[in-house]
Amino acid sequence: MSELRDFDIANYLDDKEVVAEYLTQILEDGDTEELISAINDIARAKGISSIAKETKLNRESLYKTFKKGSKPRFDTVLKVLNALDVKLVAVA
Repeated sequence: MSELRDFDIANYLDDKEVVAEYLTQILEDGDTEELISAINDIARAKGISSIAKETKLNRESLYKTFKKGSKPRFDTVLKVLNALDVKLVAVA
């Protein structure tokens, strides 16, 4: 019997359109913890070190910022989203 590897969504977040659809689905659910987790997934896909460099935030603190149960500051979330080239848009 072969071993199954754990599924990691970060392995599939390699395209801007895929990232946008992923975040759109998460935002539609309205779950803040899922949103923080999704941002973490996208940051891991791009590379935490790269995000840390672009945002001028410490790599270790980025890991802590987006761990399960964390409540990151909104300005930190925006810095990371900007580094990920993700723009939030309001639609009425």
